Amino acid sequence: MRLSLIDTLPFVTIVVAYRGRKIRVRNVLVDTGSATTIFAVDMMESIHLVPAPDDVIHIVRGVGGGEAVFSRVVDYVQIGDCPLSDFEIEVGGMDYGFEINGILGMDFLIRAGAIINLREQQIEFA
Repeated sequence: MRLSLIDTLPFVTIVVAYRGRKIRVRNVLVDTGSATTIFAVDMMESIHLVPAPDDVIHIVRGVGGGEAVFSRVVDYVQIGDCPLSDFEIEVGGMDYGFEINGILGMDFLIRAGAIINLREQQIEFA
């Protein structure tokens, strides 16, 4: 699958499925510096993935600061021809000052056997 470079950062489009509903999410950053995969809450609302009263709120931290998120296991997360079933994601506000709808973290990249070829601007899966 081709990587789209935006301001020299690698982005992809992925599909998230939850309880039989699915959504294509554009502008998802491929981030080897992120331990987990996170998506913007406003994108996930369209497939009825919203916070529940019993959700535990976590704080994730990065270079830009901290953010409150909740976790949920989804039916699958798919990039290209590589779906990962029963995958746990985090959902949060993702207000980073530029258009980003998600971060594809190392949890997904390792489990999927991702091979990132920056010269060819491709991501493949073993």
